[in-house]
Amino acid sequence: MPSTTRRKRRDTPPPRTASSETAVLRGFLDYLRTSIAAKVEDAPEPQVRTAAVPSGTNLLGLLNHLTHVERALFLGDEVTDWQATFVAAPSDSVAEVVTRYREAVERANAMLDGCADLGAPVPRPRPGKPAPSVRWALTHMIEETGRHAGHADILRELVDGATGR
Repeated sequence: MPSTTRRKRRDTPPPRTASSETAVLRGFLDYLRTSIAAKVEDAPEPQVRTAAVPSGTNLLGLLNHLTHVERALFLGDEVTDWQATFVAAPSDSVAEVVTRYREAVERANAMLDGCADLGAPVPRPRPGKPAPSVRWALTHMIEETGRHAGHADILRELVDGATGR
């Protein structure tokens, strides 16, 4: 149960990016990626994987899910059971899940570095599947990461009272 003592909020403001559409989209996505990883990386066991809401959502599962979304959207990995991605394996440590997430982000960013045209399709290794535009993929990933970062904010505060971005 979190302490009733108010903790000082550690907020990091949104990024000040260059004016290009690509810089703004990627700047906000990286901001959200960093924020959610920070919510999980120092969360205590077993609370990091303990459901605090009836849906079963937990901090480690959220980051595990986002790892799969990054890999599917930007790297072409196939996911057959999206619901299963919300559960980290019992043997996975917090550090392992955070590392996998950061590696997926690094690989996604390397792919995005080669995409000069936001209107072009995302390069995907799976033939026969229509690829969304880079613009759509970035916007969707911002929405997906932002949504789950909000969930993580609430879950982390329930775990130990930590707040802020």
